[in-house]
Amino acid sequence: MATPNEKLATSLAHLEELQKGERRVFRSAELTRVHRERLVRNGFLREVLKGWLVSSRPNAESGDTTPWTASFWEFCASYSTARFGEAWTLSPEQSLMLHAENTTIPRQVIICSPKGTNNSVQLPFDTSFYDLRQRKMPPDAELTTRDGLRLFAPEAALIKVPEAFFARNPVEVQVVMSGVPDLSDVLSRLLHGGHSVIAGRIAGALRRLGRAAEADETPKVMKQAGYDVREADPFVPTQTFGILGQVHPPIVGRLKSAWASFREPIVSVFPRAPGRPRDTTAYLTVVDEMYGNDAYHSLSIEGYRMTPQLVERVRAGNWDPHGDEADRQDRDALAARGYWQAFQLVRSAVADVIDGSSPGTLAREAHHEWYREMFQPSVAAGLIGASSLAGYRNSAVFLHGSRHVPPRWEAVRDAMPALFDLLESETEPSVRAVLGHWLIGYIHPYPDGNGRTARFLMNVMLASGGYPWTVIRVESRDAYLAALERASVSLDIEPFARFVADQVERSMER
Repeated sequence: MATPNEKLATSLAHLEELQKGERRVFRSAELTRVHRERLVRNGFLREVLKGWLVSSRPNAESGDTTPWTASFWEFCASYSTARFGEAWTLSPEQSLMLHAENTTIPRQVIICSPKGTNNSVQLPFDTSFYDLRQRKMPPDAELTTRDGLRLFAPEAALIKVPEAFFARNPVEVQVVMSGVPDLSDVLSRLLHGGHSVIAGRIAGALRRLGRAAEADETPKVMKQAGYDVREADPFVPTQTFGILGQVHPPIVGRLKSAWASFREPIVSVFPRAPGRPRDTTAYLTVVDEMYGNDAYHSLSIEGYRMTPQLVERVRAGNWDPHGDEADRQDRDALAARGYWQAFQLVRSAVADVIDGSSPGTLAREAHHEWYREMFQPSVAAGLIGASSLAGYRNSAVFLHGSRHVPPRWEAVRDAMPALFDLLESETEPSVRAVLGHWLIGYIHPYPDGNGRTARFLMNVMLASGGYPWTVIRVESRDAYLAALERASVSLDIEPFARFVADQVERSMER
């Protein structure tokens, strides 16, 4: 008779077969009742709706949102196709958000279909689908498919979203408009539908975004076809914009637009930069004195069990992963050792910045080394594979307890060079520190260690303005993560800017 472990192994083999192609979403009918119940009971599957299951982890707690977040968009595509066949599309608003690389999990997704019933389907963690009944499907020329999701094409979505969308989501509008290589596709849709009011809105948006020639052309073409167009700026008057090139990856446009919008709120709340220190040795002496405190709090924020004694033992070299089995298997000690090694490189970077090196260029050249030093002890001890040191991630990541979903791994290769370009061109140290930190977390370029990398980067950028090394304390973890979440999900940087400014002011007082 098979043991419980053998029975579970059989069920897991069935699940593994279903998961080929990185599937995370399954219909209940795809598994027998015995396998389904066993896998749910042991935490490998989680039911999200009657007849629907998503992959989970045995150690995931009941309130852990990560399995649902990781499965959300796949579930949206699978559920919609199961209900409506090919006769559905996401709303123009949601389509435009996804085209702009806004991957935040929304509270509600509107699914448009002639088969819709104008009803909501409640889903886990305060999310829902609303199936909006529409008279008929849009023409195929207005639609596109991305990762199984049926969306309005960018040009069609720009015309169909209401005016209020421009004011509420200026970054998304700017990113999508900058990604349209030629205005002809937008103009043809405006002319075909006789959209004179929308044409005025598009012209106003183009002018605000620095594309005056196209802003002039839009009403001219419409008027030649007999339509009266009055240009109107749909954005909030105080909204700040950078000028984006017309054709580049959406994630790059998203970073540049956010950077331009966030500069002023950061500068307005941050203390004035003291200026680069005149005495490099004195500044580094204080940095060295801060190490123990910094390591304890930074690693504790990440969930490692740190004590001042462990931090000091690693710094003093009283840690032997080669001769002591306990040290080799001690995950916390390995993390502390990696932090110590990385800290030495960051300290060196701080010295170079104080001596006049470009902080953005230096971070571009050094950040991979910081990451590798953080995890070299774990590789040497055999706890993680050597391939982990290769560099940027090559798979999706999902953040515990967050609605923010970091960009697709393919987009990381465009996002990181863009981040360093922005750091190099920025003149305000406070902006470099706040946005450098936030964007490392937003992009999440590495499989692990992104929070530590972000705080290292922040302190290198602070040093460029003469601000002191600043420790974010574990006691402030909830406020810290909430402010980062607000910036990533709502594109509201002010809470995070105020949080960092407060920590810096405390360091200046000390």
